[in-house]
Amino acid sequence: MWDPETYLAFDDLRARPFFDLVNRVRADRPRRVADVGCGPGNLTATLAKRWPGAILEAFDSSPEMVAAAREHGIDATVADVRDWRPAPDTDVVVTNAVLQWVPDHLALLPNWVSALPGGAWLALQVPGNFDAPSHVAIREVAASPRWRERLSAAGILDRQAVPDPAGYATVLTAAGCRVDAWETTYLQPLTGEDPVLHWVTGTALRPVRDTLDDDEWQDFRADLAPILRAAYPRNPDGTTWLPFRRVFAVAHKPE
Repeated sequence: MWDPETYLAFDDLRARPFFDLVNRVRADRPRRVADVGCGPGNLTATLAKRWPGAILEAFDSSPEMVAAAREHGIDATVADVRDWRPAPDTDVVVTNAVLQWVPDHLALLPNWVSALPGGAWLALQVPGNFDAPSHVAIREVAASPRWRERLSAAGILDRQAVPDPAGYATVLTAAGCRVDAWETTYLQPLTGEDPVLHWVTGTALRPVRDTLDDDEWQDFRADLAPILRAAYPRNPDGTTWLPFRRVFAVAHKPE
């Protein structure tokens, strides 16, 4: 279950990696543009503006996100990224902050490239902050005696990971593409009460929220909040800095 309103609370900051990613796609007149994991559709709408002549295909596994995307005027559908294959006329595939939720996603990429026509572009971006203090704190609280039994079955205690840029470049080059891969750490300025807790509530804490009832959820947040405050202290001006590492890869399939 995803909460589009909570996710969009930081939409301007979360959007920065998306635009840095898409700016590296050099397609002029794509026939079809696929947004794989479109979320609430606010960024999908910018793809329609950039390539107004293209068929826009958008889907997400979350019915709540798809409903929000439709409110943005996107004809989105509910689908699983693991089941998706590009249509023959797909000239651009964009997947932004999605594949980290799919443990075997490296196996999907060569299959997608194989199905794409010559000249197509595949652009992906994933978070690379699974060892950040925020995520370490979530796992530590989840592993505490109070929560371990309740949360162990949800996979929250497992450390998720994604490859570094070279890992993606290796896979996509082996699939026959020319690859541009890099990483960026953004320093996000957050404000307000417990801003890092609010930030991770929209993303990393979703599996926790889905597992716990309302009272348990508030108790878990209460356990986590002071750890995050200590890890991310507030500056004298009221700003809290959140390092935000992202991994990018843009692959171009030769004609």
